[in-house]
Amino acid sequence: MNVLSQAAITWDDVEVGYELPVHEREITAALVVGGAISATHDYADVHHDYHAARKAGADNVFMNILTTNGLIGKYLTDWSGPTGELKSIVLRLAVPNYPGDRMTIIGSVTKKYQEDGQNLVEVEFTGRNSLGNHASGKAVVALTRR
Repeated sequence: MNVLSQAAITWDDVEVGYELPVHEREITAALVVGGAISATHDYADVHHDYHAARKAGADNVFMNILTTNGLIGKYLTDWSGPTGELKSIVLRLAVPNYPGDRMTIIGSVTKKYQEDGQNLVEVEFTGRNSLGNHASGKAVVALTRR
């Protein structure tokens, strides 16, 4: 089991500048292909067919944006625990995630606020691999109070 947080993080536990734990994820062909086809129903051949990916100019099959979004979402909800709620996520892709590489995800709280009766934090995150930044963006997570 790869859980970042065993207990729920509360809104009272974090301040602006709070660093989320670093998370590393192996990028395997099964993750890339399974994420594209099974999890997100993305049948674009560059995500499951090596020869099509090469013909398109890529080194190998590569992860689709929906799988990346899911992995970032899991990172955030693993951190926030069972009482946290992911309210929004916006990410930008850069270099591809290829099988045989590793993505390292980091994040930090950049804003802490209350809105519509909710206790919210904004988290900026980056997922990097050996080629550089794969994904970066911002998310809003609702946290409970102590």
